[in-house]
Amino acid sequence: MLLAAGCGGGGSEESATTTATETSSSGRPALDPSKTYTVTLKTNKGTFAFDLDVKHSPNTTASFVALVEKGFFDGLTFHRIVPGFVIQGGDPNGNGTGGPGYTTVDTPPSDAKYTKGVVAMAKTAAQAPGTAGSQFFVVTGADAGLPPDYALLGKVSSGMDVVDKIGKLGDPTTQQPTTRVVIEKATVSES
Repeated sequence: MLLAAGCGGGGSEESATTTATETSSSGRPALDPSKTYTVTLKTNKGTFAFDLDVKHSPNTTASFVALVEKGFFDGLTFHRIVPGFVIQGGDPNGNGTGGPGYTTVDTPPSDAKYTKGVVAMAKTAAQAPGTAGSQFFVVTGADAGLPPDYALLGKVSSGMDVVDKIGKLGDPTTQQPTTRVVIEKATVSES
């Protein structure tokens, strides 16, 4: 179910790729790169927020906002917690195999770094670099040491203490949470 690279799913996520215009037809046009979009995740362990990286990931961020606006993430869990590495959520199946039924692609820059507080999209090893569905991860270690294969979603802008707290609630051997961590409500704001 989990890949050695550390941030993939089980591969059952649909492989159709959407473009910005298709994202628009699904209810959300491309985001304005001159604005700041912040996603806030209220969990049963506290609230944290991250600013979206519209510049590097226009398709991914537009899709993520559309999912937030539809309530897709509400009630989902952080199904994978690896202390000192990442917390991962956004899977409707709760086991690393699910997604929204489509993918987007935003190839990350070759110098992308997955350092503490970076939020990126999980993918399977078989998927092209920058492929994204709904599963995302937040880096909790100083540097996850991952190659630039994961679409950049954003960076934690508030509540890193909450992310750190959640990051300690996993078994390093099984990568499973030791307690249930639920996204009670996801919202997005723009400024």
